[in-house]
Amino acid sequence: MSVPQLDEEQRGEEILAVFDTAFGRLLAADPAAFRVKFRKMAASAFAFYRGTACLFYHDLDAGRRGGPYLDERTSRVWIHGDLHAENFGTYMDSNGRLIFNVNDFDEAYVGPFTWDLKRFAASVALIGYAKALSDAQITELVTVYAHAYRERIHALATGAKRDEVPPFTLDTAQGPLLDALRDARAMTRFGLLESMTEIRDFERRFAPGGGSIELDAATRYKVLAAFDGYLETLPDSSLARPDSYRVKDVVGRRGIGIGSAGLPSYNILLEGHSDALENDVVIYIKQAQTPAVSRHITDPAIAEYFLHEGHRTVISQRALQAHADPWLGWTELDGAGQLVAEVSPYAVDLDWGDIDDPEEIAAVVADLGRATATMHAAADDTSGESLVPFSTERAIDAALAADEEGFAPLLVDFAHGYGARARADHRIFVDLFRNGRIPGL
Repeated sequence: MSVPQLDEEQRGEEILAVFDTAFGRLLAADPAAFRVKFRKMAASAFAFYRGTACLFYHDLDAGRRGGPYLDERTSRVWIHGDLHAENFGTYMDSNGRLIFNVNDFDEAYVGPFTWDLKRFAASVALIGYAKALSDAQITELVTVYAHAYRERIHALATGAKRDEVPPFTLDTAQGPLLDALRDARAMTRFGLLESMTEIRDFERRFAPGGGSIELDAATRYKVLAAFDGYLETLPDSSLARPDSYRVKDVVGRRGIGIGSAGLPSYNILLEGHSDALENDVVIYIKQAQTPAVSRHITDPAIAEYFLHEGHRTVISQRALQAHADPWLGWTELDGAGQLVAEVSPYAVDLDWGDIDDPEEIAAVVADLGRATATMHAAADDTSGESLVPFSTERAIDAALAADEEGFAPLLVDFAHGYGARARADHRIFVDLFRNGRIPGL
């Protein structure tokens, strides 16, 4: 991807226009939350890139109707939507196994599979640049990612057995992925509960402070009504013990992540699978957002498939993630779609801070390429959803087979070009922000 030589003032106006479309309503409702979000984004080019999927897809928009490796099928698969190098980590699946895999499916949708790969490749270029790697080293990393993705997709498409393509677990992972899994294994439900709750009158309740907001009676009633609606969206296997869903307490929370600014959310404390206080469960209800990629997918059948954004987030995650969180579901609150899931005590994100050796980075990137391929392959006709009624891995494998040699260079070229674009945009954004040029702040 060549970087257009745009006038900085014009590019600044373009960035502001994209921000207004993506964030305008939420920013007007909660400017303080966006000041926090934008300060986090100002910290580095990578933080800016993480927070601007809207700008990324705006820039891809010109080529949305075609491109290498894209046909009627490969342009219409379940995609993560915000696949960058920090959106990987651990979770405990519905079978009780600790898994390292892709996480954070808030932006998931149906679209071209190459968009996920390009977004990841550019993130590798940004991380490599921040670690003072040369362009040649960055080229090698993106090539490693492309080859690992290609090999895993081919293996899955040609019927590889489960033991030939195992998930990343305590038994199979290596390096920083294994470190993350071991860190997750050392964490406990009791530790999470201790950080968020206290015992009052022989019962567990949310502790005051720490970002929790006490609710008035009317809001509490609405949240509990939404919780009742959520229960109807859970799979039958999640409803083994009805007492598990007895509500002990509920509080409000402010959206604290880069992607959650201005979105209302709530935490609910539940009984859990036994009467023991250390088995209580915390779930969150969070207003789901419009995924950035959806503004650039024109097929009305895709948008019409989903009841609302909460339903879209959950259906997409269930399609993309094998054995997803058993507490994952959706509901509505004040007319807006909500995502509901557990506040997991076993969630550890991949920490890039100490991954500095180029060989170690390459090994991690290769594993993330395999994880990406497994995610794309999970999201097909076996997911139980009719929106993608074909084998995605076979469709992608066939498309890549038509031009094996061009695949890695395509991602390498994009990574360098868009990495440079994101670094330049970060500088423009910081100047806009610090000089009071962002409307509403």
